Amino acid sequence: MATQLIENKLKLLPEKPGCYLMKDINGTVIYVGKSKNLKNRVRSYFKSKQVGRRAELVREIRNYDIITVSTDKEAFLLEITLIKKYQPYYNVQLKQGTGYPYIEITREHDPQTRLTSIVHKDGGYYFGPYPNVYAAQATLKFIQKVYPLRRCHGYQGRPCLYYHMGQCLGACFKKVPQKEYDEQIKKIKSFLNGDIAEVKQDLTAKMEKASEQLEFERAAEIRDQLKYIEETVEKQKIISNDNTQRDIFNYYVDKSWISIQIFFLRQAKLLRRETRMFPLTDTTDPEDAFTSFIVQFYGQRNRVLPKEVLIPDGFDNDTLAEVLKVSVRTPQRGQKKSLLDMAKDNAKLKLDDKFRLLELGNRKTMGAQKEIFDALGLPYGHIIESFDHSHIQGADPVSALVVFKDGEPDKTSYRKYKLKGEVEHQNGGDEVRNTREVVRRVMVDFCVNIRKCLI
Repeated sequence: MATQLIENKLKLLPEKPGCYLMKDINGTVIYVGKSKNLKNRVRSYFKSKQVGRRAELVREIRNYDIITVSTDKEAFLLEITLIKKYQPYYNVQLKQGTGYPYIEITREHDPQTRLTSIVHKDGGYYFGPYPNVYAAQATLKFIQKVYPLRRCHGYQGRPCLYYHMGQCLGACFKKVPQKEYDEQIKKIKSFLNGDIAEVKQDLTAKMEKASEQLEFERAAEIRDQLKYIEETVEKQKIISNDNTQRDIFNYYVDKSWISIQIFFLRQAKLLRRETRMFPLTDTTDPEDAFTSFIVQFYGQRNRVLPKEVLIPDGFDNDTLAEVLKVSVRTPQRGQKKSLLDMAKDNAKLKLDDKFRLLELGNRKTMGAQKEIFDALGLPYGHIIESFDHSHIQGADPVSALVVFKDGEPDKTSYRKYKLKGEVEHQNGGDEVRNTREVVRRVMVDFCVNIRKCLI
C-alpha cells in the first residue's frame, strides 16, 4: 500500500523516458528499472495488483527517485550504471542468472590450464561455459594428465611433484621451449573443440582391459572419465555450420508473467539453455521488460558477451547493439530462425508448466482445506489451527499448536505451550481441561498483540 509521500509524488511523474530507483525504509535502493514512460510504469507498481516476488518488492517500497533522460538508449545505459552502482537486492533476485565454469588456457610465458568463472580480456583461450561443474573438473584433470603444460607455481630450482607424475613440462626447474607449449596447446584446443575420437578409443580400450583383468574400480573410473568428457566436449548437438558464438533470446507472455528462454551456441553446438520467469505489472510493456532483461543479463559479473545476439522481430536492434557492443540480429528464415522459434516454444512450455504446477499445488492446499470446511458445513476459512496435547504418564502436560493458511503450513506460527492445569494420572491427562487452558492462552496472546498494534 502506497504511503502518503508516494501518493503525492505519483501525481508529479512526467511522461518521459528514464530510470526509477525504489527505496526501502532505510533509504536503501532495492530495485532499479527503466521505462519509456515513467508516469505509467512507476504508477503501475502501486495502482495494480502484484503477485510473487514483485508483490514482496512493493511491500518494502517506502520512497522512490526518478532520473529522466532524452532517449530509450540513454535509459538503457543509465539502468546498467545504476544497477552496477547500487547492486539492488530485487534486481538480483528477480533476474539473476547462474554462472558456469570455463576451461582456460592462460596467456603466460609458461601457460597452464585451469577452471575459471570469469572471462577476462587477457588473450587467453576460454572454452565453455559448462553446466556440469563436476564434468568440467574431471575433464580438466584429464587434460592436465594427457596434455600437460604447467602445474607448479613456476621456477623453483628443482622438479615439482607434478613433473615426476608426468603432468608438468618442467617450468619448475628449466626453460621449456615455446614450440613444446604451442604443440600441447594445439592438441588441447582440438580436443576441447570436439576432436575426441582418438581419446575415446584409447580410454575405451583401457576400460575393457581393466575389466578383463578384474580391476573393476579402475574400469569404473575410466567409464566415468568417458562420461564426463562426453558431457563437456562431445554431447552438445551440432546445430550450425559456423563457429560464431551466439546467444538466442525469445520470450512468451501469459497471465501477467513473462518467460524468457536463452540458448547458448558455442563451437557450432547448442551448449546449454537457461529460462527466466518473473511477473509483469499490468502496464508493463513485455517488449520493454524483455530488452531490459537482456541488458541486465550481460551486466552480471561472470557473463561473457558472444559475437552475435539473436532476438525476435519487433525490436530496435540498432539501439540494443549500441548498448551491448555486439551485433544484434533477427533472422527471417533458415536454421537460425528455426532456433529462434524453438526458443519461444520452450519459453511457452516452461510457463505452461509453472501454471500447471501452481494449479496442482492449489488443489492440494486450498482445495484440500475447502473440502474440510465443506465436510464440517462451515464457510471457507483461510486459517486452520490445531492443538495436540501430550504428557508423561499424566504429568508435565504440553500442547503443540500447528497452523495452516490456505492449506499450507505456516511454521512461523507454530507454538508449544507448557500447560499449568491439573491432570489426572489415572486417565492419562484431562484433554478437555488442557484444551480449554491452551485456547484461553492463545486468545489472551491474540488480544495482547491487537492492543500493541493499536497503541
